[in-house]
Amino acid sequence: MNDFNRRVGEAGARVNKTVSEAAERLEKESAELIDYLNREVVPAVRQQSTKALRIAADKLHELANYMDEARKSQAEDSEVKKP
Repeated sequence: MNDFNRRVGEAGARVNKTVSEAAERLEKESAELIDYLNREVVPAVRQQSTKALRIAADKLHELANYMDEARKSQAEDSEVKKP
C-alpha cells in the first residue's frame, strides 16, 4: 500500500507542477495579449471609427443638401402652378 500511496503522491505532484506551469504561462500570455490589444488594436479601431464618423457626416451633409434642393424645387413648382 505504501508503494501505491507514493505513486499517487508523485502523480499528484506532477499534475500540480503541470497545472502551475500552465497557469504561469497563461498569466504571461494574457498580459502579452492585453498589451498587444492596447498597443495595436485599440488605436486602429479608434482611427477607423473616426474615419467612419467623418464619412457618415459627409453623407448626412449630402442628404441635407439634397433635401433642401428638393424642398426648394417643390416650392418653385408650386408657385409656377398658381394662376
